[in-house]
Amino acid sequence: MTDDALVIFTPSGKRGRFPHGTPILTAARQLGVDLDSVCGGRGICSKCQISPGYGEFSKHGVTVHADALTEWNAVEERYKSKRGMLDGRRLGCQAKVMGDVVIDVPPESQVHKQVIRKSATMRDMVMDPATRLLYVEVAEPDMHEPSGDFERLAQALEAQWQVKGVRADLAILRRLQTTLRKGEWSVTVALHKGNHDEAPRILDIWPGFHEGHLYGLAIDLGSTTIAAHLCDLSDGKVLASSGLMNPQIRFGEDLMSRVSYAMMNPGGDVEMTRSVREAINALAASIAAEAGVEATAIYEAVFVCNPVMHHLLLGIDPVELGQAPFALAHSASLSLDARDLDLTNLNRAARVYVLPCIAGHVGADCAAVALSEEPGKSKDMVLIVDVGTNAELLLGNETRVLACSSPTGPAFEGAQISSGQRAAPGAIERVEIDPATKEPRFKVIGSDLWSTDPGFVAATATSGITGICGSGIIEAVAEMRLAGLVDPGGLVGSAEQTGTARMIQEGRVHGYLLHDGSAEGGPRILVTQGDIRAIQLAKSALYAGARLLMDEMGIDNVDRVTLAGAFGAHISPKHAMVLGMIPDAPLDHVTSAGNAAGTGARIALCSVAARNQIEETVHHIHKVETAIEPRFQEHFVNANAIPHATDPFPNLLSIVTLPDVSFNTSGSGGTGGRRRRG
Repeated sequence: MTDDALVIFTPSGKRGRFPHGTPILTAARQLGVDLDSVCGGRGICSKCQISPGYGEFSKHGVTVHADALTEWNAVEERYKSKRGMLDGRRLGCQAKVMGDVVIDVPPESQVHKQVIRKSATMRDMVMDPATRLLYVEVAEPDMHEPSGDFERLAQALEAQWQVKGVRADLAILRRLQTTLRKGEWSVTVALHKGNHDEAPRILDIWPGFHEGHLYGLAIDLGSTTIAAHLCDLSDGKVLASSGLMNPQIRFGEDLMSRVSYAMMNPGGDVEMTRSVREAINALAASIAAEAGVEATAIYEAVFVCNPVMHHLLLGIDPVELGQAPFALAHSASLSLDARDLDLTNLNRAARVYVLPCIAGHVGADCAAVALSEEPGKSKDMVLIVDVGTNAELLLGNETRVLACSSPTGPAFEGAQISSGQRAAPGAIERVEIDPATKEPRFKVIGSDLWSTDPGFVAATATSGITGICGSGIIEAVAEMRLAGLVDPGGLVGSAEQTGTARMIQEGRVHGYLLHDGSAEGGPRILVTQGDIRAIQLAKSALYAGARLLMDEMGIDNVDRVTLAGAFGAHISPKHAMVLGMIPDAPLDHVTSAGNAAGTGARIALCSVAARNQIEETVHHIHKVETAIEPRFQEHFVNANAIPHATDPFPNLLSIVTLPDVSFNTSGSGGTGGRRRRG
């Protein structure tokens, strides 16, 4: 209908057409979008705040005009004037659809808040922080030897702590004389020692001996989530870990969609930079409050991020990263003032360190993984896979280390999946299917019980069963393959072919009914043929990247596989191998490193020596560019089969049986009807 408009919600990806004049809150409810409201749409509770996006969204095939929603109204104005609301936000109950529009639902407006799984991994570290407290005794002024108070403070630091060439900004100089006299010529300074040829700098000053604590943030700025660890800079202890969704998702779920948004919308890069900096400020405030410390006591922040996020954090247009030769504006490490990045919720003098990038699409997050996992010190051949929307891979040992990135897309995060969602309470995260009865059981986030256990219904009454997240869809597809419900080509069988009524026909294809909550007003959760294809595309890109590195290294097998990243920590190694996400290896040699990028950020936060180490290491990591390697497409096509069309998986086949089934009745060839034996 001509008066219907397309409404697309992020981060869920759900979309539908609605008549002009439909409130956004109504559209969200009809699509099952997780948008909160407790006042019945009267504009009182403000729970339904949304962020509309404007401009051209090539990812979604839509252009959003300025008049896509009704104008700002008196209800919204009254709420903002009394309670406050971020610029650009609207109330979903008040804003009505007038044209095609992309709507982002921010984390605080979601009923089922995402579980940020990027928790800190314990690690022994040698403390050598860039910022520390130093107590100094300063000579009093002497009329016979005139000099400024700062010059005598600098002399004292050199004599007592061997700190040469110290600097201070005007804010410190304004407080200096009062502080020296109040402390009777003894003071404690927060000194940032600087990097390389950078002069040491006084960030703060107190009279006398000050026993306070200095804190730092280690931030893993991902394309999907932003995670931070608040650390005590005296001992490296993690006081709190927290995270939130990257608000840039509304501009595109994958990195190239964001680059495209910047290309097609003048000022789009500035808009994305502003949104991510605001999110980091909010995260800094919330994590400090969680730890019970003042945000003004945060004197340092270390960032790790992929190249596109690196440029958008720094306010650099990422357009060159969208086209060969994928040139970075700056690849070395950076040391900046936090205020240069508009990070106002830290100490006003706080410093920021950004780890170096390795190459065009292999960023500072991959460098942080290398710092944390040290593949260059490994005796055996190790493949490290940082699983995410843009996966980064490292392969090597003490003789050589290779790296590449692979565009897996957001399917592993639950996006582009029919019942997919982010990791939140109520999301299915574990799946098992009985190979004989074809009946499933599952676990949801927020409960330790399986769906077949007594007490499961009561345990999940609050969260409900809302969808399936990334780890859940991986296990579901792998279990379907193990149960003979999916053939090697990824085709889903019918009820007649598989012998179970759980196979639901959808047009010319079939899906597997994992859970039916419709009788209680809940969702029907199916694994559809489209879901299988989305997972095949994602896992094929990942495996093809690994195979390219193995080709370059001249090997057919790896000794160990390490799964890194928040998502990687929750992947079952067996199911990942059944899918063919990773090369074949003994299952006990497939381990999780947790959030290795975040761990690398913490190491760099706590050690200047570690910063020097990774700055040297990145020069010795050879980058393989998947975008221009002719064999990538060949590996990608072969990897579409589950687990693989040509590569044997002897370690996997020694512990599981893959049913020899084929549901391709068209006789048209392809991998769908191919029989494969290990």
